[in-house]
Amino acid sequence: MADETLSLKKAFSGHGGFGVDETTMAAMVAKWRKQPDQKSRFRNDFSGFFTNIGSIEKCEDDYLLRLKTEFSRFKNIMVLWLMHPWERDARWMHHVMHKSYPFTVIVEIACTRTSEELLGAKRAYQALFNHSVEEDVAYHIKESYSKLLVGLVSSFRYEGPQVDNEMAKWEAKALGNAIKSGGSGKLIQNEEVIRILTTRSKRHLKATFKHYKELHGKPIEEDLGANLCLQETVKCIDKPAKYFSEAINTAFKEGADKPSKLSLTRVIISRADVDMEEIKETYHKQFGVKLEDMITKNTHGHYKDTLLTLIGK
Repeated sequence: MADETLSLKKAFSGHGGFGVDETTMAAMVAKWRKQPDQKSRFRNDFSGFFTNIGSIEKCEDDYLLRLKTEFSRFKNIMVLWLMHPWERDARWMHHVMHKSYPFTVIVEIACTRTSEELLGAKRAYQALFNHSVEEDVAYHIKESYSKLLVGLVSSFRYEGPQVDNEMAKWEAKALGNAIKSGGSGKLIQNEEVIRILTTRSKRHLKATFKHYKELHGKPIEEDLGANLCLQETVKCIDKPAKYFSEAINTAFKEGADKPSKLSLTRVIISRADVDMEEIKETYHKQFGVKLEDMITKNTHGHYKDTLLTLIGK
C-alpha cells in the first residue's frame, strides 16, 4: 500500500515536474475501488495537497490551481501541435502584451522564423485580433527596448546567399563604436544599432558578429552588459540552437516560473520539424546530458510521451 500511495503522489504532478501521470491515476481508481480507508490514508499523507480541518481532509486551493495547470499541459500541447504555425506564433506574441509573457517570446519569433513565416504570423495576428502586431507592441510595451521590438517584428529580411563583406566589417566597427560611446543603457535605443539588427539579413549579421569578434577579441554578447533584449536578439540570429537549448534548460530549473515552464512546450512544438536535431546536439554539448533524458526525468504521463515523440526519441 505504501508503494501505491507513493506512486499516486508522484502521479499528481511529480513533486515539481511537468504534467501528470494519467495511467497511474487510472490504475489506482481500479485498485482502490471500494477502499475509502485507503483514500483517507492518502489524503492524510499528502500534506501539500490536503489539510486537516475538523473531521475532513480539505483540498488546498493553491494545489488545485497547480493541478489544473499540470492536467492542461497535454491538452495544450496537442492543440498547439494541431494549430497552424502562423496562428501559434500570433497567439504567443499576443500573450506577451496581454498575459505578462516575457518580451523574449517576441524576439524569438521575430528572429528565428523566416521572413515568410514572420509575415504569415503577422497576417494571422491581424485576422485574430483586429490589430497589427507592430501597433500592439508599440502601444503596450513602454520599456526602452520597445523600438527594437517594433523594428524586429516589422522586418522582412533578405534571405539570399549574398553578403557584402566590406559592409559587414564596417557595421561591426559601427556596433563597437556604439557600445564604446553609449554603454548598454543607451545602446538599446541607438538608431544605428536598431537599423543594423532589424534590417540586415541573418547571413550578413552573422558575418558582422564574426568581424566584431575578430576586432575586439570576444563575442559581441559579452559587450552588451545586462541588456537582455539585445543579448537575446543577437543569440537568436547568430546561434538559435543555443538560444533554444538554454530556453529549454531554464524550464527544468528548480523554482522556474510559469512562463519559463511554458517555454518547454513552445520550443519543442515550434522546432520539432525545423532544427530539433541540432538543438538536441547543442543541449547535450552545453549541459552534459541528453535532452530526452531530461524530459524523461522531469515530465510525466502523456505530456512526457508527446514531448519525446516530438523530439524524435
